[in-house]
Amino acid sequence: MARETWQSIRDRLAADILSGVLAPGAQLPTEPELCAQFGAGRHSVRRAISALAVEGKLRVEQGRGTFVESAPLINYQIGRRTRFRQNLLSQGVTPAGEQVTDDVIAAPRRVAEALELTENTPVHRLMRRGLADGVPISLGVAWHPFDLFPDMAEQRRAGRSVTDIYRAHGITDYLRKSTTIYARRPTAEEARLLKQHPDQPVLVVTKTDVDLAGRPIGYSQAIWSADRVQFSFDLPDEAEPRSPDQDD
Repeated sequence: MARETWQSIRDRLAADILSGVLAPGAQLPTEPELCAQFGAGRHSVRRAISALAVEGKLRVEQGRGTFVESAPLINYQIGRRTRFRQNLLSQGVTPAGEQVTDDVIAAPRRVAEALELTENTPVHRLMRRGLADGVPISLGVAWHPFDLFPDMAEQRRAGRSVTDIYRAHGITDYLRKSTTIYARRPTAEEARLLKQHPDQPVLVVTKTDVDLAGRPIGYSQAIWSADRVQFSFDLPDEAEPRSPDQDD
């Protein structure tokens, strides 16, 4: 049986991406130009583009066009002292973060339970987008007790790391108490902020951080682009020293 037209277009574009003919970050021709190039209809071109976007090879940006995905594959190590900044720097990737929203809310039940607070206790809720070499890789919401860190939102907006903010409040070190991971499809807004196809899966990582006395100080849920990040779990000996520049 002859291959369908859209599959041939997909395979030819994928081969051009693999060979470097279409370089990372390159913009594809317009849809009419692709139709003329492949001698195919719009439906076949759109289906091929959609398939490559789901595979993470292309990125479709509304109003701008279609681009070859340029995001680096990050090997993100999760351990007792996981730090976003150090994870990326160790791989030669420049980390960055953008504050999307922040407010103070009454802690809902699941947040209160994770932070060992009474339900409706005031907590900071901060949404940030994490970037690697300028490419979005995560979208996270974090909750922190307001009483412990009254200036958390202001300091994060100013660009200070969570580790530095903790340190300013007398918490010189902290550990990851627990981590859970599962996969799902992103919401339309999550896909937009991560600049990925809505059918491409994301990994949802939920964690709780505690100080060295075991007191919960942060609870978060992060949405990670599954095609841009892979996780490895490293649980070093408790006594292993931590470099002073490890950071969020």
